[in-house]
Amino acid sequence: MSSQFGHLFRITSWGESHGGAIGVVVDGCPPGLALSEADLQPDLDRRRPGQNQLVTQRNESDTVQILSGVFEGLTTGTPISLLVWNKDAKSSAYDEMSELFRPSHADYTYQAKYGHRNWQGGGRASARETVGRVAAGAIAKKLLRLIAGTEVVGWVSRIGAVSGRIDPESVSLEAIEASIVRCPDPTLSEQMIAEIQKARKDRDTVGGIVECIARPVPVGWGEPVFDKLEADLGKAVLSIPACKGFEVGSGFAGTQLRGSEHNDPFYHDGRGVRTRTNHSGGIQGGITNGEPVICRAAFKPVATIFKEQETVNRRGESVRFTAKGRHDPCVVARAVPIVEAMVALVLVDHALRQKAQRIL
Repeated sequence: MSSQFGHLFRITSWGESHGGAIGVVVDGCPPGLALSEADLQPDLDRRRPGQNQLVTQRNESDTVQILSGVFEGLTTGTPISLLVWNKDAKSSAYDEMSELFRPSHADYTYQAKYGHRNWQGGGRASARETVGRVAAGAIAKKLLRLIAGTEVVGWVSRIGAVSGRIDPESVSLEAIEASIVRCPDPTLSEQMIAEIQKARKDRDTVGGIVECIARPVPVGWGEPVFDKLEADLGKAVLSIPACKGFEVGSGFAGTQLRGSEHNDPFYHDGRGVRTRTNHSGGIQGGITNGEPVICRAAFKPVATIFKEQETVNRRGESVRFTAKGRHDPCVVARAVPIVEAMVALVLVDHALRQKAQRIL
């Protein structure tokens, strides 16, 4: 089903942007994990709207409730149901959308596929659906720390034309969160803020790139052929609303190198096999090689702009409209915890699969 993701660690996302609530059911979490709402709330706070002047001012606290699967502070091994109430939906801003299709939104495709759609705030197609993913991802992150000491950290490396090189090996969550655009380089951060503010002033939007690292990652996670780790990561990250591109390691830039430049030479550091470079992004043959897993996700400019646009209505008639409501001029900074969540969900699923497979 399209709203389920994962194998041994599986999530089922549910809810709509302007429905009563939104959430997720997590199945396959091992019993005995200490878990409370306080473990989940920090990442939801990083994703939530209204957190600063650069994002939509929809005022949602996104306070999570654990409804099942936890008893006396420990997971029981049964499904964990997580719920976040929608408190500040203003559906009247979308009344016009019941009859027309917004450019580059899912309005037309949902109507064509189902013959009926929830047009309030985009319904199921809204990025608000990712609340459940981030909550589930927080559980996955905690499990990864317990299983292998693995942390998953994301940051913004590009906004529009503004970009720079951030060293993934030394990047820290503290430096990332010190910036409202989640760029750990203070100079780049200021330039990115200016780029977003300019787009907003022009009644327009801007896109960018989120980079993510998982470190350390043991050797052996992933599967050959169809369930290669990078394939599952690609599916996970590309399922995030507004994500239009994904790459691992050198990605597309690797096409500019010769094999002699791109290969990652092996050596033994006295404790195990390492590589001197990491163009592979920590994955070879679909399986982790012990180096950090590094990936990037490209996010398009937000489709809702406050300029008059041409479109058609449900009768196929040409119309012009101007969007209303509260919308992000740039979604990239808020996408960082979502990318982290999807990467963590894939990694923890493959970690559990490896534990189930390697019994000797």
